[in-house]
Amino acid sequence: MNNHYEESKGLHLNYEIITEIVEKGSKVLDLGCGEGDLLKMLVEKKACSGVGVEIDQNNAICAIEKGLSVIQGDIDEGLKDFSDNSFDYVILNQTLQLTEKPDYVIKEMLRVGKKVVVSFPNFGYWKVRLYLLFRGEMPKSNILPFEWFDTPNIHLLTIKDFFEFCKNQKIKILEQIYMNKAKKIYGLFSSVLVNLLAEEAMFVLCRHNN
Repeated sequence: MNNHYEESKGLHLNYEIITEIVEKGSKVLDLGCGEGDLLKMLVEKKACSGVGVEIDQNNAICAIEKGLSVIQGDIDEGLKDFSDNSFDYVILNQTLQLTEKPDYVIKEMLRVGKKVVVSFPNFGYWKVRLYLLFRGEMPKSNILPFEWFDTPNIHLLTIKDFFEFCKNQKIKILEQIYMNKAKKIYGLFSSVLVNLLAEEAMFVLCRHNN
């Protein structure tokens, strides 16, 4: 019950932060949109025009029943249905670690979107490190509650990993937001401390030539 509550709080905070980030009237593509709750919030609160992509048929149907434009598809196969710079924002919320080809997915997001919003659980979080060190088992937490054999996560990463990825791929980081226990963390200026203390990270990205 508590795990579900913390997860719900985390999702709600993510939705609120993303809604703050996205400018009013923007054209938005929400990848892995689930049942469309974030997309609906952006449409209602920020007057956005939005499209969602969701691999699960039942989730896609739920989103469509809410009056949203949703395509059933696998983002690991790319975004070939969308042209370059066709969206103001492309969002991948808590889904990056579930993709088979995260580097390709981000590349495609940057192709079709002027700005990209990505969030993911930080595997460098201190509790995760201690769990592995002292228990010798794959870590579990509110944000990573799965057993090793049934986890949907394929490519777990740390904040440090993501910084290195952006540097190597020449991706510009416009904004960084860090969260812990479903709350924003303020005043963390050291990348070492951020990687240690943040349970989750959110980045706003663009191509360097933007």
